[in-house]
Amino acid sequence: MEKSSLDADCCALNTVLVEEKRGHLIPNGNAHQGVNGTLICGPISAATGAISSAAAEKKKGYPERETWTRQMDFMMSCVGFAVGLGNVWRFPYLCYKNGGGVFLIPYVLFIFLGGIPIFFLEIALGQFMKAGSINVWNIAPLFKGLGFASMVIVFFCNTYYIMVLAWGFYYFIKSFSSTLPWSTCDNPWNTENCIEIFRHGDCLNGTIGNSTFGNLTCEELANGRSPIIEFWENKVLNISDGLDEPGAMNWEMLLCLMAVWVMVYFCVWKGVKSTGKIVYFTATFPYVVLIILLVRGVTLPGAYDGIMYYVKPNWSKLGEAQVWIDAGTQIFFSYAIGLGALTALGSYNRFNNDCYKDAFVLAFINSGTSFFSGFVVFSILGFMASEQGVDISKVAESGPGLAFIAYPKAVSMMPVAPVWAALFFIMLLLLGLDSQFVGVEGFVTGILDLFPGKYYMRYQREIAVAICCLLCFIIDISMVTQGGMYVFQLFDYYSASGMTLLWQAFWECVVVAWVYGADRFMDDIARMIGYRPFPWMKWCWSFITPCVCMGIFLFHLLNYKPLTYNNVYVYPWWGEVIGWCMALSSMLCIPVSFVYKLSGAKGTFRERWEILTKPVWGAHHLEYMAPDTDIKSLASLSPGTEENKIL
Repeated sequence: MEKSSLDADCCALNTVLVEEKRGHLIPNGNAHQGVNGTLICGPISAATGAISSAAAEKKKGYPERETWTRQMDFMMSCVGFAVGLGNVWRFPYLCYKNGGGVFLIPYVLFIFLGGIPIFFLEIALGQFMKAGSINVWNIAPLFKGLGFASMVIVFFCNTYYIMVLAWGFYYFIKSFSSTLPWSTCDNPWNTENCIEIFRHGDCLNGTIGNSTFGNLTCEELANGRSPIIEFWENKVLNISDGLDEPGAMNWEMLLCLMAVWVMVYFCVWKGVKSTGKIVYFTATFPYVVLIILLVRGVTLPGAYDGIMYYVKPNWSKLGEAQVWIDAGTQIFFSYAIGLGALTALGSYNRFNNDCYKDAFVLAFINSGTSFFSGFVVFSILGFMASEQGVDISKVAESGPGLAFIAYPKAVSMMPVAPVWAALFFIMLLLLGLDSQFVGVEGFVTGILDLFPGKYYMRYQREIAVAICCLLCFIIDISMVTQGGMYVFQLFDYYSASGMTLLWQAFWECVVVAWVYGADRFMDDIARMIGYRPFPWMKWCWSFITPCVCMGIFLFHLLNYKPLTYNNVYVYPWWGEVIGWCMALSSMLCIPVSFVYKLSGAKGTFRERWEILTKPVWGAHHLEYMAPDTDIKSLASLSPGTEENKIL
């Protein structure tokens, strides 16, 4: 066998362990690693000695790497993490904005050109290396900056994303009242321009003309503000005039923020054994609520018009570059690529788990949820447009505007409004909660993997999770002030933007395909799952996906527009500087780490390159990658048949 596998003379084992043949993972700690791409080895006795050493360290109290109790735990965790708020509030809006059903053409194309290949790469990489987002790049140590970059991105995500949960939790609590507080204008936070019923249709039809309605003329009605907008801006946000005016603290929102962080902590503190169980509820219950809301939505007047607005194709849009860019960017957002959390989840799989099939199943669930939620969203938006007598384009919004303005308005129009409001916001809370605690899990896994087993201490995980949650909470305090929304949008626009994720995905493909070797990694995957994936994956990693990522990245860069809030407030120059600092804090990790490692090594450039790109293997590779299996014999096999299994 060529250099694409471990040296058989060095790392040979006579037999594959019985546990492997049964499909059970033998957990190993994080301390059992060789150096410079080799295992401490010699003849057979050296390999056996390595395993004996691992057993000895286990007796010393070093931690074993956790594994999922059941494979379904992993699947549900991936569903919970990848299927989030973006599927419900971003995809339907993009579909409507970019030509309805026509948007599905570039969307599906990018699923196979970028989404599934990188999704599979991250899970397979974590499963093969048995490490979190940093140590997984021991596969090519020179590019370990990729791991630090993903840690920075997921830290920023964990920091600002939870604010959506805090807002959702606040709305959920306020839903427990006989009259929803955002449905009336008789509250302390309402202004004199607040109007409950606009009657735009009567004004347009000339029914009331210039006469008054409720002491207001049609001209005054046109300048009126909805109670839901005033509740959002004056009560929930109590928003100030700009980023430079932080204002007072919103103590109610601070308590909600504290409550959701406590929930996240107790979901994550015991590791994947507890996370894998909690996610069964948090990942499935939103589907129950979505189905209930769909059944209710399609029975409302105007629902048909809303759904047709959503799916009716506008073929002229296919010629616009922005449609293709939106499709590609949405794939990277919704598939949670580049954050390192998928790698962490994959690292808890048993070594011979069929992650290839898992990737396709999870991709189908993710995109299917996005498409399904569009029917829920637009059946309700159609109802809203019908009730208000306006075009659907006037009520269709994206982001927080859809979740905290359009939806609350819709449920306030329904019979037994508090029940529907509570259902919607518990769905919103659960959709975000599992994404949040899996993101925290990925971050903590990456941090703990940096500490060798000899530094293990009791309650290490619990303390690490507590420090992570506390640090994020302290930063989040800036987002519960009157200027908090400006801070939130700054994080959202720069720290985990499309540019940072695309940059990360580009380098992941380049390192695996061109530094480590695409064929070599395909051999490694065959070692794990028992057959070689379709060559399409290798072609994507090597050529197609990097070109797609860099193409969209350059488009974003060339079409950069300064950040604004509500298309009115323009951020000051120093605000943009802070934003770019957040973006570059992750993007620069890759080149800075590369230069630092390369300059610190000795020898010629070629010698340094060979040393620094040589993988650092773990003991589990010694245990599982038995030499008596010829990888090349798997080349002609395809998945799905019994005779192509190694085990």
